[in-house]
Amino acid sequence: MKLYHGTNADIENIDLTRGLRHKDFGKGFYVTPDRKTAIRMAQKKARLFGGTPTLITYEMDDAALHSNLKVKLFPEKACTEWLLFVDANRDRKNTTAIHDYDIVIGPIADDGVVLQLTNYREGIYSPEEAARLLQDRYLDQQYFFGTERALQFLHKTKVEIV
Repeated sequence: MKLYHGTNADIENIDLTRGLRHKDFGKGFYVTPDRKTAIRMAQKKARLFGGTPTLITYEMDDAALHSNLKVKLFPEKACTEWLLFVDANRDRKNTTAIHDYDIVIGPIADDGVVLQLTNYREGIYSPEEAARLLQDRYLDQQYFFGTERALQFLHKTKVEIV
């Protein structure tokens, strides 16, 4: 399966220690099966931090999903479990990882999701209500690689300036 990473420079070797802790699925390496999403991310990152918008293509060995890796697969649409998982990972009060999955697959929490997360945190909606309000939204998908074992199934095939 082809997966894409949008960034502002080529990555020779993936370094999991460089990831930021409070992302959707925690500290790790993120890719998406959607090329256009990755290109938007590359352009945004270059605009914010300098560098050159760079699209890196990876091939993921599908055997990863049927191996002894610990994999969490969320539905493509928002659900309560996914919303609470993203909220816990993004919670800056959590100083340690909230899970030990090697790979997590699920929707990207975009700005509309962040709004509903805020509404949930402020008690305006229950997690079920917040997830239900997101059901009709298309959410791009992401793959999180959180361990070196998982990265063994991901191989860089191409680098493009976009």
